[in-house]
Amino acid sequence: MESINLKQKSKDARLSILRLANKSQKVGAHIAPSLSIVEILTSVFSKYDRMFDAVVLSKGHAGLALYSAMQQYNLISKEQLDTFEDNGGEFPGQPTKTSTNAVIYSSGSLGLGLSYAAGLAYAKKSKRENGTIFVILGNGEMDEGTNYEALMFIKYHNLSNICIIIDDNSMQSDGETSKIIDLDLNRVCKGFGFNVIECNGHNEDEICNSIDLSKNECTVIICKTIKGKGVSFMENNNEWHHNNLKDEQYELAKNEVLNA
Repeated sequence: MESINLKQKSKDARLSILRLANKSQKVGAHIAPSLSIVEILTSVFSKYDRMFDAVVLSKGHAGLALYSAMQQYNLISKEQLDTFEDNGGEFPGQPTKTSTNAVIYSSGSLGLGLSYAAGLAYAKKSKRENGTIFVILGNGEMDEGTNYEALMFIKYHNLSNICIIIDDNSMQSDGETSKIIDLDLNRVCKGFGFNVIECNGHNEDEICNSIDLSKNECTVIICKTIKGKGVSFMENNNEWHHNNLKDEQYELAKNEVLNA
């Protein structure tokens, strides 16, 4: 039953992403990167305890996915979600922390979320507090050197209270990652002393199981995903990294997700 519930939350979150991208078509939205991490976020929030845990979205351009998943778990209301990209609103394209929107990390510049999450995890460990810091990174932002300083810090201080998840969709804003910097993320993370788990990033059961297995050990979870997942004309199509979803395209995309 839990698996069915998670799949429905993922479908509903994916529909929200498309609806809001269509609503904000004048300014556009990062649609494909958001569709890539839907199952990751619905799985993470199924494990999330708002009293003790924190969720850091390092790949902030997928903020639309974060908001949609948060609404599925009633961390924000539908009325709040529907203010996405409103002028002066609390839910812009890149998440910005306010006192009322449940976002804990203001993103935009890539490569900084892991360091921020490491600081939160270190503080929790120092204070002997319970809780897990979940951080979601994009494979493209793993080109940023600050991530490797953070990995060294996490491993040195044995911060097993941080759950590192990489959305590995084999693409980034400029194209295929293999044609930009071809990183073997599994080998690199193991080289820093981390346990590495690879899973299907669109299978909620596999993601949840990987999160459970990551406890009590410094671990990186590499989720194999498809950029633009769920919409055939967006999948592995970098034109939809950031684009304007017109009404006719929205209807096509919505019907694909509904009938999947």
